[in-house]
Amino acid sequence: MQPVPNELERQRVLDRYRIVDTLPEDAYDDIVRLAATICDVPVALVSLLDRDRQWFKSRLGLEESGTARDVAFCDHAIREPGRLMQVGDATRDPRFARNPMVTADDGVRFYAGMPLVTPEGAAIGTVCVVDRKPRALDARQQDALKSLARLTMRLLDARRGAHDHQVEATLAQAQAAEAPAAGGERVVALFELQQVDAATRRLGERGLERALQAFEATLAARVDADDGDSVSRVTGSGELVAVLHGADAAATARALRAATTAFERENGLHVLAATAEGRDDEPLHDAFLRAETALSDAKDAAAATRRH
Repeated sequence: MQPVPNELERQRVLDRYRIVDTLPEDAYDDIVRLAATICDVPVALVSLLDRDRQWFKSRLGLEESGTARDVAFCDHAIREPGRLMQVGDATRDPRFARNPMVTADDGVRFYAGMPLVTPEGAAIGTVCVVDRKPRALDARQQDALKSLARLTMRLLDARRGAHDHQVEATLAQAQAAEAPAAGGERVVALFELQQVDAATRRLGERGLERALQAFEATLAARVDADDGDSVSRVTGSGELVAVLHGADAAATARALRAATTAFERENGLHVLAATAEGRDDEPLHDAFLRAETALSDAKDAAAATRRH
């Protein structure tokens, strides 16, 4: 397996997993508990490297949900996707000696991280362990950490597969609603709720679900079902797909974006939107993939804005 050649493509692969900012899950919590126990350390993490931050899908021994990416040990680990990275004493390592996570009181001394590598060869994060004193893992512990990383990757792949299956079902439903293709215009619009974990903590699971149902209804009221337009929510997620047709498709897409802005303001939520134009006689999935890329571009722009 060859590594993904550039950071942009690595990030695109991570985006396709729809995992960053999701709710805690027991399976990942079990993995960090096992990692901490086997390696006899106070801190263990399932860490994912997003555009400008390191986000923890699961954590043990830390209160923070993530860090800036420029101080993340894991950002160094993913540069060698097939290798376990160990730092025995960070104060003696020129890469980390001045890192604020090391120089802080009770700072990091030991780190070991095994990259999470996707079938495309993209290293999207790590399973890692941390200690406040210098040390090293023995061969048994190293093998166990590698095994836990492989197990984590299988969980992530299964999650991605389930999401992709739901997307295909959503697109099939939208395709069935379409009028016979006549080579007319088509717009696919994606709407993705951001920071799902924070939104759930604030509104509760039921409150967030009610808000998303209301959002879907609001968008559906602005499309023309008689023209074959549709708005469908990807099952169990904060992602909606709108398929619009005809000469007024672009105008309808703008109306949906305006409705999204109002929804954000009323509910204190953040939704990213992206569109892709095409024709009715091309595969719907191709237009969806272009919209998905546009959504990643929107995330790139949001991260660039945060940096400046």
